[in-house]
Amino acid sequence: MEAPLLNKVSESGLITLDLEKVIEIKSPVSFDLAPFLFMGMILREKDFRAALQQHEWEQYRDLPVAVFCSADAIIPAWAYMLVMVRLGGLASEIYCGSQDDMKKQLLIREIDKLPMDPYDQKRVVVKGCGNKSIGEFAYLEITKKLLPVAKSIMYGEPCSTVPVFKRKE
Repeated sequence: MEAPLLNKVSESGLITLDLEKVIEIKSPVSFDLAPFLFMGMILREKDFRAALQQHEWEQYRDLPVAVFCSADAIIPAWAYMLVMVRLGGLASEIYCGSQDDMKKQLLIREIDKLPMDPYDQKRVVVKGCGNKSIGEFAYLEITKKLLPVAKSIMYGEPCSTVPVFKRKE
């Protein structure tokens, strides 16, 4: 008589942490200062203020907005301040920098908010190879957060993991 098949993965006590499922972030939209430059190089205050008044601000309502300049130009600090005045109260988040930089900051903040109680003294597999590109920095940040609490940390899938950390007893 054959022995029944055992699911060793489900009996292993591993907890899978899938960053794609525990962190939901709206993708940031951009506000680029480059189209407001005179001759693609200079920001003139009077023209800039007039253009800001004409701009359709409602498109940023309840969205995270990354404010940057894609042109190689010197942008005075007051320009960012004027944009902030317009976006304040509309956008859910406002960040000075690229969309990618803002997404990183938002992800790091969400990782910081994750409760660690479920992972206390547990064997944790941080799921890799998902549908979304999360970024290496997120794996570094979640490892930083898990190190003080997890018994062990692995990367991959429960059936095929790469050991990352094991607490010495």
